[in-house]
Amino acid sequence: MREKATYLLALLAAVVMIGNLHTIFTQLPDEAMQGAVYRIIFVHVPAAINADIFFTIALVTAILFLATKKFIYDSVTVACVEVGAMLTLFNLVTGSIWGRNQWGIWWAWDLRMTGQLMCFLLYMGYLLVRPAISEPTQRATMSSIVAIFAYADIPLVLMAIRLPNVRTQHPGPVLETGGMAPAFRGPFAIGILAMFLISAALVLVRLHQETAQREIDSLRREVHAR
Repeated sequence: MREKATYLLALLAAVVMIGNLHTIFTQLPDEAMQGAVYRIIFVHVPAAINADIFFTIALVTAILFLATKKFIYDSVTVACVEVGAMLTLFNLVTGSIWGRNQWGIWWAWDLRMTGQLMCFLLYMGYLLVRPAISEPTQRATMSSIVAIFAYADIPLVLMAIRLPNVRTQHPGPVLETGGMAPAFRGPFAIGILAMFLISAALVLVRLHQETAQREIDSLRREVHAR
């Protein structure tokens, strides 16, 4: 059942993404100030939004594991963190490409960019902690603590362009101020949905792998205990 859901979700994600890319590249005009490169916003920002969504899910499941000690929550946490970290890296890379075109530099150490890089490194720390601890309960406990700690960086990233007297290369919160052209809003929203569907399918795949790995580890412990 889970495999069918994964395949269906992946197929739906592909259809939505391909259809949206067709709209973006063939029907939308170039942006007045940025030209054609502005189209990167339709994957750059959705990647960041979805990364925050899956990091938030990981925060909740990490807390639930600490409260219940049920390993299903740990499995969901690691699956969401891995997908969220991938999305964050994609966001950093596409943002760097965009910045090189618009600002003339690949990287600027402003608050939002630095905060996003810190977010990626913190969650990479989570992924590095897990294989270093062999005992399952201890591994899940330490990983959950790291996931909760790493999430503290996300509000900083979100508020970076909203804090007063903070200089940043990033534009202001365009979505909140209504600065996005009406023609761009539909493809932008669909881009968020497409990225979510792709990410959800990857989470299901990773969750299946994590569950299978736990079963294998359990069998190995039983064999060694004999």
